[in-house]
Amino acid sequence: MEKIPAVGLGTWKALPGEVINAVKVAIDMGYRHFDCAYLYHNENEIGEAISSKIQEGVVKREELFVTSKLWCTHHSKSSVESACTKSLEALKLDYLDLYLIHWPMGFQSGDKDLPLDENGMVIPSDTNFLDTWEAMEDLVVTGLVKAIGVSNFNSEQLDMLLNKPNLRFKPLTNQIECHPYLTQEKLIHFCQDRDVCVTAYRPLGGSSKGVELMEDPVIQRIAKEHKKSPSQILIRFQIQRKVITIPKSVTPRHIQENIKVFDFELTEQDMNDLLALNKNLRLATLPISKNHKDYPFHIEY
Repeated sequence: MEKIPAVGLGTWKALPGEVINAVKVAIDMGYRHFDCAYLYHNENEIGEAISSKIQEGVVKREELFVTSKLWCTHHSKSSVESACTKSLEALKLDYLDLYLIHWPMGFQSGDKDLPLDENGMVIPSDTNFLDTWEAMEDLVVTGLVKAIGVSNFNSEQLDMLLNKPNLRFKPLTNQIECHPYLTQEKLIHFCQDRDVCVTAYRPLGGSSKGVELMEDPVIQRIAKEHKKSPSQILIRFQIQRKVITIPKSVTPRHIQENIKVFDFELTEQDMNDLLALNKNLRLATLPISKNHKDYPFHIEY
């Protein structure tokens, strides 16, 4: 069973040019887990950074844990392997440690990442994620990937997958948005009860929708008490819930700060105070896909 390092570097919205330096800095600072995706359109740069650090002798390939994700337009069984191969070529790797289904929803295939109809809504494909999973399992068999998992799946979708007849490989993780304003207690419990680990994306929240999690007075107070930054508190919060976390940054100082989270512990009171901030505030909702049969956020968790 693959072990996922507790803290990784997220690369979503990391611009080409910025991301190559961020990954090099991260490897130098001890990061070994990198979360990538076809959709981010920056895997080439990440691959360059990784291969240059391997050539320098700073790190060996087998010490790294690299994740990528299958995008929604590649859900048909016949296109899964070529999508995976494209990411591998961009990343300059001969295998991935983990490959995720990015969303449970299949979109019409073609050259657009987000194929839209005349109303601006996503055009679905007639695929089913249970079939897509069979093609994902083939990738493990052929050795292109070491492990497979899912992202943005709700409890019912995960349950369907785990109870699928002839399941060959269980999902290693469900990668979901998670932070104190969206604590995901029920879904985390559901996953962990079934031996599916949870990876938190956007653990630091984000400034969309006018939400500045880092400025929350409770988080500020706990940070002061521990002489740590708000981002370190937010990352530690997930670690203590046994949740893997992939904070994204391209700033060397923040990249370094975000991995220095193993030398302190939040108290039970701290944890309860952070959990009490929950307001089910979801930042990543992909509203143009709300009409999709597999849209994951119509149910509670």
